[in-house]
Amino acid sequence: MVLDNAKKKATEFALDKAVKYLHKNPEKNLFKILDYMKSVAIEPYHKLWIDDLKNYFSRTPAALEQAKRVCGNERMLYNLINSWGLHGGFWGKPKRNKAAEELDVSIPAAILIDPTSACNLRCEGCWAGEYSKNDIIEPELFSRIVAEAKELGIHWIALSGGEPFCYPHLTQVLEEHPDSFFMAYTNGTLIDEKMADKLAELGNLTPAFSLEGGRDYTDSRRGKGTYDKVMHAMDLLRERGVLFGASVTAMSNNLEELFSDSFMEHLINKGVTYIWSFHYVPIGSDPDVNLMLTPEQRKWMINRVDEIRAEKPVLLVDFWNDGGYTEGCIAGGREYFHINAAGDVEPCAFVHFAVDNIRDKSLREVLLNPFFKAYQQEMPFCENHLAPCPIIDNPEKLKDMIDRCNAQPTHEGADNVFRDEIANHLHKSSSKWKETITKEEVKKEKIKQYS
Repeated sequence: MVLDNAKKKATEFALDKAVKYLHKNPEKNLFKILDYMKSVAIEPYHKLWIDDLKNYFSRTPAALEQAKRVCGNERMLYNLINSWGLHGGFWGKPKRNKAAEELDVSIPAAILIDPTSACNLRCEGCWAGEYSKNDIIEPELFSRIVAEAKELGIHWIALSGGEPFCYPHLTQVLEEHPDSFFMAYTNGTLIDEKMADKLAELGNLTPAFSLEGGRDYTDSRRGKGTYDKVMHAMDLLRERGVLFGASVTAMSNNLEELFSDSFMEHLINKGVTYIWSFHYVPIGSDPDVNLMLTPEQRKWMINRVDEIRAEKPVLLVDFWNDGGYTEGCIAGGREYFHINAAGDVEPCAFVHFAVDNIRDKSLREVLLNPFFKAYQQEMPFCENHLAPCPIIDNPEKLKDMIDRCNAQPTHEGADNVFRDEIANHLHKSSSKWKETITKEEVKKEKIKQYS
């Protein structure tokens, strides 16, 4: 234990020096730091990962430019590397592997938690719109989940809701766990100067602002004035050096604006360093299958996202079309899972069925639940990793797992996804998508995965 503490202190000292070094001149010193990291890395796959990262920065000027922007805030850079890189990666991965071997189940790298179901907006078609609005995870339970996660090597906690900034104990939990890094999907309307100051002080939470495009698209779904409030919140965080991103929902009616050069460049100029792209899924309040991407639109996105990654200094992740990188779906405890504000343990933010509740069991115990095991046994749900999702790509697989595991809906209407218009549309669209994607594209995804 004394030796471990000494190593930890030495690592923290070295990291502090490295962060100052990067902050001073990131373009010059980034590769020196990566070389040092490779020299001290113990696991062979960590050395390979560092080599891949160096190659990526060398051949992708936009990625190097993005890395330079991330190095602007010393406190957040330190916490990001310490929590996500060292504790979650270098040290966390072996811990997760060991626990996975002991429990004979996957241990994810991240957990998505809804601390509250309360929200100050009523967005049209919200994926969480049918949850009860009165659920909340007590701060003691929230802190217990994060602590148990760290014991398993999990140091990345994403937050959704409801609206995370409606949760009155948010900064309290952040302060209790400085060695975990948090990301919050937020509508952005509650981040004022006081909250921006606190986030800059803590340095272990990055907000991801939800947008549907520019002012017209965003306000039409979220309410008049929302877009301007988000832009103001971005300005407050950029002034304080707080890292933040955007979360966009790709729909049939906003796709071209979302991925246009002008909108991407606007977000980058505002200070956005990463963008999570979600495809519209017909769940939650007033689901509308007409808002789903057509197979042609989804195919267009594959090439368009590649263009943006090569040209723009922003990290862009397309959770559905990036199946080639992840070898299929990452949910069901494989790489992440969802705990809603009632404590129900769901395989995914979009699959509102559960067999366990975190209030009754430890984190280790809920990871052993039969629904997650069924997920992991069925993965990949399709040999073609461009069709990874058990909801929009393989709905028959999802229905079978729910029936076999006796998983129960976590709110009224959650099972509408298997009924009438929605079920018929999912069956037809998933079949057409699989016909649309070709073997050449599967090969392309495999090439990208290992490049």
